[in-house]
Amino acid sequence: MRAVRLHEHGGPEVLRYDAEVPIPEPGPGEVLVRVHAVGVNPPDWYLRGGLTTMPGETEPTVSLPVVPGTDVSGVVASAAADVDGLAVGDEVFGLLRFPGFRGSAYAEYVAAPASDLARKPAGIDHVHAAGAPMAGLTAWQFLIEVGHDHPSPFQSTVHRPTVLDAGTTVLVNGAAGGVGHFAVQLAKWRGARVVAVASGAHEAFLTELGADRFIDYTKSRPEERVHDIDLVLDTVGGPGSRRFLRTLKRGGAQFPVFPGDFDAEELAKLEVTVSSTQVRSNGAQLAVLGRLLDAGTVRVAIDDAFPLADARAAHERAARGHLRGKIVLTVV
Repeated sequence: MRAVRLHEHGGPEVLRYDAEVPIPEPGPGEVLVRVHAVGVNPPDWYLRGGLTTMPGETEPTVSLPVVPGTDVSGVVASAAADVDGLAVGDEVFGLLRFPGFRGSAYAEYVAAPASDLARKPAGIDHVHAAGAPMAGLTAWQFLIEVGHDHPSPFQSTVHRPTVLDAGTTVLVNGAAGGVGHFAVQLAKWRGARVVAVASGAHEAFLTELGADRFIDYTKSRPEERVHDIDLVLDTVGGPGSRRFLRTLKRGGAQFPVFPGDFDAEELAKLEVTVSSTQVRSNGAQLAVLGRLLDAGTVRVAIDDAFPLADARAAHERAARGHLRGKIVLTVV
């Protein structure tokens, strides 16, 4: 089969399109998926750049050459004898073997744990389905239900999502990106009022997704514009994340997707909390999200799509930032 592999770490130029890669054999509990589309995510470029150990792990889990990628949409080509619920010909999508770098999704075929997969929503194509798993599950596990009891590498306590209803106001920073645009829609689905923070070019897009208020961070500082927020979901992170604490009401919470440094004394003084988790593969949750996608309650925005052979161009697009939704690779 053809696949994109890393034979060395570095910039987008090290993504090599190889023509003679062995087709993987599905093991117990796995199916072989003929891949139609692949979602591009931050761990893909972290791996490309040299990160081979996930947070919480003590040893590298991959060696070169390696096929990057975790998000797939495709068709079951074969299944192990012990797999129930999936059969040859079924259209599926999923986040594979995450957390970890063993998804091997940038390829024409991938061996996937059946438990990581859900049936692809009939109402959307493979490109849009491939854009959903990691970003959608991240928003889901932060906002709706963690869905597992694995310890987080980022904190000693279990992450607890905030109740979202008509009495809740949620601020989403980085609202136009992959996780952000799912978070806006899921919060609205639960009835919350949503404040979306992004650059001005995304105002119409986010209003269409349901945002009740939009703040262009290039023109004003969100912490000076809004207060009494119940929950901040920060999908951007970095040193500037602490400023959003000032938007919270007492008893409010901030959920940083990329954990940063927060001062315990400041949190105690403001009477707010900070909580994070690590997204994990979960076919059952993805099935619920799939039903929302099929109904049109939630949709996937595609920033751009590239052929698998042009993975380098996809990573270069990601590096330019300011994404509207997801980047996807198509496999013919």
